[in-house]
Amino acid sequence: MPPFRPARLLAVALFAALLGALLPATAAQAASRTVQGGRLDWGIKSSFQSYVTGPIAQGSWGLTGGAATVGGSQFRFHSATGSYDPSTGAFRAGFSGGVRFTGHKKSDGSYELDLTISRPTVRIQGGSGTLYADMVSKERGSGRVTTAAQAPLATLGLAGIDMRGGTTPVALTDIPATLTAQGAKSFAGYYTAGTPLDALSLSVDTTGPAAKPSESPASPAKPEKSTEPKKKTAAGRFEDAAVDWGVRRTFREYVTGSIGKGKWTLADGAQDGGALFRFPKGKGTYDPEKKTLAATFTGSVRFTASDGLDLRLSRFAVALKAGKGTLRADVLSDGKATEAVPLVTFTAEDFAPKNGLAVLTEAPATLTADGAKVFGSLYRAGTAMDPVSLAVATDAKARLPALPDLGSDASASPEPAGSPAAKAATVPTAAEKDDDSRTGLYLTLGGAGLLAAAAVTVLVLVRRNRATPDASS
Repeated sequence: MPPFRPARLLAVALFAALLGALLPATAAQAASRTVQGGRLDWGIKSSFQSYVTGPIAQGSWGLTGGAATVGGSQFRFHSATGSYDPSTGAFRAGFSGGVRFTGHKKSDGSYELDLTISRPTVRIQGGSGTLYADMVSKERGSGRVTTAAQAPLATLGLAGIDMRGGTTPVALTDIPATLTAQGAKSFAGYYTAGTPLDALSLSVDTTGPAAKPSESPASPAKPEKSTEPKKKTAAGRFEDAAVDWGVRRTFREYVTGSIGKGKWTLADGAQDGGALFRFPKGKGTYDPEKKTLAATFTGSVRFTASDGLDLRLSRFAVALKAGKGTLRADVLSDGKATEAVPLVTFTAEDFAPKNGLAVLTEAPATLTADGAKVFGSLYRAGTAMDPVSLAVATDAKARLPALPDLGSDASASPEPAGSPAAKAATVPTAAEKDDDSRTGLYLTLGGAGLLAAAAVTVLVLVRRNRATPDASS
């Protein structure tokens, strides 16, 4: 036997051991992952917004399904679900929420322009991307209404972006979007195929193995589990309920915008759902036959602004009777406290329990005379406020609907192109592949490197520096 054979056998053994140690880890890192939670920020087309609300169309737009606004003219869609494969870059994320545009009101009260875009879904495969959405539109002239589920609305400009190897959250910022031929039809001829739309940004969380492809990318979020032990519900009495209300979108934008330069603060258990605030731990009584309800909730919201505004709403309460509802709250404004002020009224005719859960979703709300006093001279009595949603567990086993899931770093707003945050997106561009500052951990071992490592029994791991920006930046 040649004298060098033991050394060669040792090198081969070490090489095999090294491969065995590395391959499972590499396979685990490359496994497809589930997209669970996140948001998509997109203005669709800012000039279209201006046209709808301008002097020609004299229309408006409204949000549905928990969609919110962010920044100057963007809509925020929430609760992303889907899948992401870091090894191939294949990406699928569906979001909840929608926006409806109406304009050119006719004498019969209907609208010549009537377009709804909801449940946007981003799909990326092989370097190309498409934005799909549910579309309901009215054809200009004929008035014929067309409906399309997950229609290809826009193509996405992904030049220079390599979707492979991203970590969580997966973030894309200021991605160009171009109207497709089918999207142009949904816009009822207002724009032609190839028209640039607003750029979009998204951020989604990924965890564990991916869901089965048959699962809907934008299916509703599962009801949230309560962390507190369930209490038995006596006849007519409940101890688990929540009311959701965003006050008024334009009021929130005024407070946090360039004029108010302020903020809102949640306390006492209130939760932020993006377009709404949730006031939980509702307790009270409910009679399904008489359709009456009386409930109180925990949580408070305080609005402060540079013009001296200081408004705190707390101890929310809901009363239902004869298909009508009233939302009350204790008010602290400018140091003056008033209890149980009726803020808004709403319709609640269809509020009935099913499978142990009674739910009222986005009931239109109108400001009361007392509520108008709370907001000073900003709004008159009769002004449309944000809708009210109510959920009551009449069975101790029932679960309340989940809040919109905005994903991690949910407080971060989209950054303008070229900003430090925009450059630090999780998914790298091709030019950034060799940049040590990019987010993530990458390990590159060539065949020669493996042989050398096996020969000298040395394994060198290089950890890349993390550069994800702070949410407050």
